[in-house]
Amino acid sequence: MVVPVAEIAVIIGVGKVIGGWPTIALLLVESALGAYLVKREGRAAWTALQRALTGGRMPAGELSDAALVLVGGTLLLAPGFLTDVVGFFFVLPFTRPLARRLLTTVITRQLLASGPGVVLWGAGMPPPDRQPGPAPGGRTWQQQPPRRGDKDDNVIEGEIL
Repeated sequence: MVVPVAEIAVIIGVGKVIGGWPTIALLLVESALGAYLVKREGRAAWTALQRALTGGRMPAGELSDAALVLVGGTLLLAPGFLTDVVGFFFVLPFTRPLARRLLTTVITRQLLASGPGVVLWGAGMPPPDRQPGPAPGGRTWQQQPPRRGDKDDNVIEGEIL
């Protein structure tokens, strides 16, 4: 409810300053420029993702870039100046690293705030193939011994305490 009301207020404010037709023209130019940038940056993100996958490495940065371009493109296609500013921040190649860092920070805080049941391997925590014992931050983890006779040998049983 807040975003559409704010968008309408900004559009009316810009319209009072530069006029109605120039405001509509500016919105159309922003949408066309946004569509062009999303196409170009989306293609670049897809190419980088394919290159990472064929190179055999985890495409974490490439996936976040693709997600940011997708969300930014959606915001750019929505009419309004506020959503366009956020959309350009997500899509432009020189502001996307800042958006990626912000996204990583928000996701990490959400995961850490969700309680002790969430363990981030590689964030100071030992990998699951290490010996059980105390972990940083007062958490502990245990790996259950493998059970013989299970039909699916691809399943690793474990428990996070």
